[in-house]
Amino acid sequence: MQRATPPFRADHVGSLLRSAALKEARAKREKNEITAEQLKATEDREIAALIKKQEAVGLKSITDGEYRRAFWNYDFLGKLPGVEAYLGERKIAFQGKQPKPMMLRVTGKLGAFAGHPMIEHFKYVQSQTGETAKMTIPSPSSLHFRYGRSAVPEAIYPDMEEFYNDLGQSYRKAVRAFADAGCRYIQLDEVNFTYLCDPKLRAQVTERGDDPDKMPHDYARMINAAISDVPADMTTAMHLCRGNFQSTFVASGGYEPVAEILFNEVKIQAYFMEYDTDRAGGFEPLRFVPKGKTVVLGLVTSKSGTLESKDALKRRIDEAAKYVSLDQLCLSPQCGFASTEEGNILAEDEQWAKLRMIVELSEEVWGK
Repeated sequence: MQRATPPFRADHVGSLLRSAALKEARAKREKNEITAEQLKATEDREIAALIKKQEAVGLKSITDGEYRRAFWNYDFLGKLPGVEAYLGERKIAFQGKQPKPMMLRVTGKLGAFAGHPMIEHFKYVQSQTGETAKMTIPSPSSLHFRYGRSAVPEAIYPDMEEFYNDLGQSYRKAVRAFADAGCRYIQLDEVNFTYLCDPKLRAQVTERGDDPDKMPHDYARMINAAISDVPADMTTAMHLCRGNFQSTFVASGGYEPVAEILFNEVKIQAYFMEYDTDRAGGFEPLRFVPKGKTVVLGLVTSKSGTLESKDALKRRIDEAAKYVSLDQLCLSPQCGFASTEEGNILAEDEQWAKLRMIVELSEEVWGK
């Protein structure tokens, strides 16, 4: 049976390949060849066209493709009070090409919230579609995991528990502001639970003085604080990813080390889970998913243009259904197609073919 509320049987993570016109306008703006207003006009036009394409392939959740962002995380976090985005030295490397070394650091007490430009970004999407407008923001853990204590000066936060509490409150106010703007489908993009499934990254955080067994509990508290003031009719989702930049990745390892905390300590309703390669391990950790929660299987890769076999995908859905009810499952790509403005290595028509196929397959598995 199809679902009337999100996540939908055929869904997507959020980011989409940037159009040529958008890339050109953003490049011109960087050189001061056009004004901010002219860039916004191009963004508005290109997002409106992108929304029509999402509707045309049959998607019921609609995003702006993150067209107004350079990065999935820095653009949001860098606009929170007490947080600064800057160019520095990356602490965690991708398996190949490296993105621009954008970093984050705390410059003052967190916890306040005085609005955010992305609230207007959400309102624009909602004004352009009759389907469900979806908002994606980075998980609060994104301000900590990559940097640890080096991003949180002791002069501001001598006690890290106070930092976690204040960041959770900043997020609570931000998420509530999206809800007050009409958002009823919000997704926290969470890479750090999955990074903590990789033995090499666990060793890295141990070496800098953090405890990889304690961190998931700290992050769970922040995420729960972030969604503690949402309306009853708002769907909260989390996307789990092992890194996504120009078709490369960061981490490997199955979900087993964090599964019980992820599904039972974190109070999120739906989980978009990377499952396109054996990097993510098997479906066995899904045995921890309680009744009432939904798993969106990311079986279709966004890292290549090769179109998956429907029969092969159906077999994998059947495998997952051995551990969690088929009625608790949905289907999506494993990640966005453009976590940064550069985008993954595939063509736009290949992106749309994958999304169209996901819609078709969802109808074959769960009905129209």
